[in-house]
Amino acid sequence: MHIKCFLDAGKIYDAKVLAISPDVVLNIFNAFIQNVTSPSLASGYIVSSAVPHLVLNAFKNLAAASFTSGISFVQAQALKASAGSRLAAAGGANAAAAAPIKEEEPEPEEDVDMGDLFGGDY
Repeated sequence: MHIKCFLDAGKIYDAKVLAISPDVVLNIFNAFIQNVTSPSLASGYIVSSAVPHLVLNAFKNLAAASFTSGISFVQAQALKASAGSRLAAAGGANAAAAAPIKEEEPEPEEDVDMGDLFGGDY
């Protein structure tokens, strides 16, 4: 038996609808979750799908505070070490570009006579 179309709730559908794979369903579901999560993050109204993003942002804020204050915790130290190794690797490639740049000193401003614009004696 070969299905060409089927009837559901008074509507006729093509048989291609039955050939949807789980990957297609998951991609559509993820797109809808993003449509819910984005406004939640922007408005401050918390939904459960926004919680991982909020936790990650809180960790970033804690790590940044620990880098500037000198007080650290284990995860921040690991992050700082991995960032330091990436910066050191990139620093070797950009060493020639980091040559000192001579800054020009600004010229002193000259006193300009306004030609007795406001009347003279003050």
